[in-house]
Amino acid sequence: MVNITIIGGGMAGLTAAIAAAEQGARVTVHEAHSHLGGRARSAEGPYITNDGPHTIMNNGEAWQWLISRGVAGHYVRLSFHEWTRMRFRHQGRLRMTLPPGYMRMTLLGRDRPVPVDESFQDWASKIFPQQTVDEALGFLGPIVFHGDPGTLSAAFIWERLLRVGTPKFPLPSRYFIGGWGTVVDRMARVARRHGVVIETGSRITELPVGDGPVIVATSLAAARGLLGDSTLEWPSGTAALLDMAVTHSKKDGNVTFDMDEGGFTSQYSDHDPSLAPEGEALFQGAMPLRPGEHKAQAIERLEGLFDLTTPGWRARMLWRREGVSRGRTGAVDYPGHTWRQRPAIDRGDGVYLIGDSVAAPGILAETSINSALKAARLAVRARPVTAPRPAVPVR
Repeated sequence: MVNITIIGGGMAGLTAAIAAAEQGARVTVHEAHSHLGGRARSAEGPYITNDGPHTIMNNGEAWQWLISRGVAGHYVRLSFHEWTRMRFRHQGRLRMTLPPGYMRMTLLGRDRPVPVDESFQDWASKIFPQQTVDEALGFLGPIVFHGDPGTLSAAFIWERLLRVGTPKFPLPSRYFIGGWGTVVDRMARVARRHGVVIETGSRITELPVGDGPVIVATSLAAARGLLGDSTLEWPSGTAALLDMAVTHSKKDGNVTFDMDEGGFTSQYSDHDPSLAPEGEALFQGAMPLRPGEHKAQAIERLEGLFDLTTPGWRARMLWRREGVSRGRTGAVDYPGHTWRQRPAIDRGDGVYLIGDSVAAPGILAETSINSALKAARLAVRARPVTAPRPAVPVR
């Protein structure tokens, strides 16, 4: 039976632990912090916010894996009522429907060939009006968290427009009741039922030697030190974040996409009341930082969006938190690159690298899950194993 060491107890590390244990491996997870979760942690109450994007798409393999293992738990999608309350900032005003040009872009010609080696701006502007191109790039702000997404690969942007930005009901987004932290807790319970040993407060500063395969489930910055490889880099988006709680008002918006500037606001407590005390509303907003822009400038633009979506929010403020998400929202691909050119999962000599910025497909958290499943398969095959164990759903 193969012994597998996993360094990092976030979404990727726990996925790899469950997948490897199901195949008969002995698994030990080392998490440097006192709590599991990594970027998938949720803050403790009374306002349960998430360090990363609080959504996952149900039209990918990663979602099916979560469902089949019973770790998704209770989740919701935007109801029809919430969907009809979705708003779009366009040319400085809020509107109830997407612009017609954007509708034609995403609904017609979905099978058209899209180049990898050309930027979305250069490619799309030859086919669509520039206003429509700008609208599409604004809509994708909360998906790529990039201040200038038009410079990214056309194929990279187009995939996300088709999977996330196609106007139809129901939307593919799914929200976990209680936040990502509840998913992490269920994953840990399933892992332990498979015999996985989880050590928190266990910081690993160098790779174990001679005790079986090692899966590194950390950020690329941490992995560079562990693996002694300065080439482990890949670009990611950067965004200013604003979380706030206000007294509830029926005039407050639900989900708003800023098609002018790429921002995003959402009243997460609208579809998950457990995230805030009764009578209060919890909002989370993001605004991609433009090249050379400071946090304060992006926060000011985000506050302007809240002025439209959440009237009188300043006078109703109960709690507020600001931050910057830098290198925490997954990889972005520039022209000439796809996910296949990102840092390889198999590093040789029984060492594997997983996370949201490595060579695996997917959007946001999907990449972490998909890379972990591949690494688990490779690690288990590195030595003979016993018969695979059946999946153990959480109770």
